Amino acid sequence: MTAEAAGVFRRTAIERSDQRIAWERTDQAFFAAGACHILAWVCRDSYPERAIEIAGVREAGGWQVFHVYAVWDGWAFDHSGWNPEPHLLAANTAFEGRPLERVTIVDGLAAFCETHHSRMPDQYWRDPLPRARDYVSRYTPPWT
Repeated sequence: MTAEAAGVFRRTAIERSDQRIAWERTDQAFFAAGACHILAWVCRDSYPERAIEIAGVREAGGWQVFHVYAVWDGWAFDHSGWNPEPHLLAANTAFEGRPLERVTIVDGLAAFCETHHSRMPDQYWRDPLPRARDYVSRYTPPWT
């Protein structure tokens, strides 16, 4: 799969207001917009032997991260699977039509969610962790 911009799957107003409707989107849409941070942390936790980082994309000079992904040795994992990180950044920049920047996220999941107004796993309509683990398992990591 080729890197695809997260914004392609941006939630509608009803998907933002109704967790059940948001939950019922396809896995790719769910993990592109609304649960990308959950997917990134699950990816990192799925490979404890690897030094996987968490990164985010935001408007250049901004503070609000709008997409989160896992990074290992130049490879990024998000709703599009594993892709070279520059491809993921280029896809998002082209889609958004404005300068974006990558940021390394050093906070834990709870602190990230608090700072960036994102949901913790227990705040979804159902537990997203098993769904994220299944999604991660569908993609062959670049080190194999």
